[in-house]
Amino acid sequence: MSRPIKRSLTLRGHRTSVSLEDDFWRAFRDIADEKNIPINALAAQIDADRDLEAGLATAIRLYVLAYFRTRASSNP
Repeated sequence: MSRPIKRSLTLRGHRTSVSLEDDFWRAFRDIADEKNIPINALAAQIDADRDLEAGLATAIRLYVLAYFRTRASSNP
């Protein structure tokens, strides 16, 4: 297991950072590539949709988990 690493993103023109483990970061990038959108655009979507009680890194992890769970359930 890797420790979270601080990564930089730009959301609506403002720089921010999130701390994510390598596996989550790679999965997040893979999803953005698969959807053919920039990683900053995907992060902005997740940020806009997240519960304000959750931090952005948590919201990204939950998004990645939900994405792959949905994909797994549609391919039995």
